[in-house]
Amino acid sequence: MQVTLEGKNFAVTGAAQGIGAAIVRGLIDAGAHVAAMDIDAMDALADLASVTRHTGDLGSRDSAHALCAEVLTRHGHIDGLITAAGGVRGQTGRPLEDITEADWHAIFAANVDAAMWCAQAFAPQMKARGAGRIVTISSGAGLKASLTGIQAYASAKHALIGLTKQLALELGPHGITVNSVAPGFILSNPATERQWDAFGPERQKQIVGSIHMRRLGRAQDIADAVTFLCSDRAAWITGQTLQVDGGHA
Repeated sequence: MQVTLEGKNFAVTGAAQGIGAAIVRGLIDAGAHVAAMDIDAMDALADLASVTRHTGDLGSRDSAHALCAEVLTRHGHIDGLITAAGGVRGQTGRPLEDITEADWHAIFAANVDAAMWCAQAFAPQMKARGAGRIVTISSGAGLKASLTGIQAYASAKHALIGLTKQLALELGPHGITVNSVAPGFILSNPATERQWDAFGPERQKQIVGSIHMRRLGRAQDIADAVTFLCSDRAAWITGQTLQVDGGHA
């Protein structure tokens, strides 16, 4: 089965590092042009000729819409959106009593709000074209409790899967598929590496032992799944959450 995205344009949020950067490279390898979007600098993508870089805060509706408008001006149209922005925003697991309102909202803004506002901005031109792809990057923490122990992270990823299903229902009649990829534990950036180190040897051994494939995931594993869902081969798949986690006992 050949998967090609030749001549198509995609926007990828959270593109500065880790899973987002791997998704950018995977889409390019399949022939696409990519608008990379992040609040952080995207120097790691500077060598890629098929990428434009757009920096801004996607957790704010006005800022996200302005950045999406910039992308549309540059590319003319977008065939698909991948929302990889998110993460734990530097937080660690703490007791419920210690969580502040700012802690809670920061994680929701990065993981849920950014996906909502970018989908809202890009959907009208996809609807006008009668086709499109939206892929959210959720987590195994969106299907059960989170290994991080961060209440807002688990809640936000559950919310993101709910948003995925709702958008799939709304946008399906316009030829737009909306799916989510839920990664297992992947050492993809400094934050996940710190989390992994904090588990300690015994907990690390337990986690790997609970994975059927007996290894942690790679960012490329997620990028491959996203590339497939963005392709014509996935034209009748929507409203689904694809767990890419090596299997769990």
